[in-house]
Amino acid sequence: MNNETAPLNTDKLQTWLDYWSHVHVTGIDLGLERVIPVAEQLEIMRPSAKVITVAGTNGKGSTTTTLAAILNAQGLNVGLYQSPHIYRFNERVKLAGQEVDDQTLIDAFVQVDQARRICNLSLSFFEATTLAAFVIFKQKQCDVWVLEVGLGGRLDVVNVIDPDLAVITNIGLDHTDWLGDTIEKIAFEKAGIIRPNIPVVFGGLQAMPQAIQDKAQQCNAQLYAVNRDYFYQLSEDGQTWNFASSGTTLKFPTGQLALENISTAVAAVVLSDLNVSQQAIAQGIKKAQLAGRFEIRKIQDKTVIFDAGHNPHGVEFLLKQLRKFLEYNKQYTEVVSIFSMLSDKDIDSVVKLLKNTVLKWKIAPLTVPRAASMEQLHTALQNETVEQFDCVQAAFQSALAETNNNQLILVCGSFHTLEAVWEYLEECQ
Repeated sequence: MNNETAPLNTDKLQTWLDYWSHVHVTGIDLGLERVIPVAEQLEIMRPSAKVITVAGTNGKGSTTTTLAAILNAQGLNVGLYQSPHIYRFNERVKLAGQEVDDQTLIDAFVQVDQARRICNLSLSFFEATTLAAFVIFKQKQCDVWVLEVGLGGRLDVVNVIDPDLAVITNIGLDHTDWLGDTIEKIAFEKAGIIRPNIPVVFGGLQAMPQAIQDKAQQCNAQLYAVNRDYFYQLSEDGQTWNFASSGTTLKFPTGQLALENISTAVAAVVLSDLNVSQQAIAQGIKKAQLAGRFEIRKIQDKTVIFDAGHNPHGVEFLLKQLRKFLEYNKQYTEVVSIFSMLSDKDIDSVVKLLKNTVLKWKIAPLTVPRAASMEQLHTALQNETVEQFDCVQAAFQSALAETNNNQLILVCGSFHTLEAVWEYLEECQ
């Protein structure tokens, strides 16, 4: 175990984040054996608050964001935990819709570090920072904790807390090195968040994996599935949609996030024993927004879509939204993509899905250790119109300069690709 000295300069959040990056031998270390004693020491494992835990391959961020926005609109004191962050680490921990300040995080990190030392255990970056979020939610006496699982479910640190309601957004092939190489193996890991006698929402549009059904049955958990126990339908004008479950039909605005994820969040709210009005649900839907989830922006009079889809399932979902967008905005006839990916992702499948839609590809290397090489990208993109740049920012600048009024720019392939463009835009302000 690395017993590196804790930061003395406790007024700098970055010092603590650097510290947590080095305390444990690996960045990802699935399993709860080391986490549980520290969580017990911190007395955070049995919160008095209601807990909603959300797992799934894609859509977790949109679902948790919508859930928190709805519950905040109802006037509840909501603690929202998500990952990863985009600009600032503070984005991972929100209270009543606002990012926590540096000092609140630092104070929580001090407590987590003291607890792990008492237990003589090391924690990974993700474990330590997640426990710190729970410390904050307990101290701030949140009414509801909305928790997004980082990786899998069963062995993820978020799963040290027993939820009152579990949500599984969907199951796709991703993180196969960690979670297994089949849908059923991955579903088994995600189903690990299910507890005895609680409601479980399954929002995936594919056939429900047997592993989820089996776990719900073992736990005597009531399972609610989309298109079986609840339904949603978009209106013809695309401005409103209907939510229906047994004996209930409700009409809501469409919001800025994907309807599939909004409806999953609404189903969770309806099934919870929290008393939430229809007005609060509508207000929360309208307010919920999340960077990088089919995010449409006007930049220098050009339409740019940012989407963090980085696996086949996520990209299928992106294409579904893109087709709908193009249907309503017929002036756009061509798509130019700023594209880069991580080397351990299924690049070939992602390109195969996108290539019938993307006219021109502008690729560049990412500045992270797991970045795909230009050779990998070129191999996947053979026979496509490809232009290579030294960095993502240069690729984006080129797209802004060259695109016509009938072209839209799609930034996709990885959160890191989006992050590079966002950083560039911030510098330009």
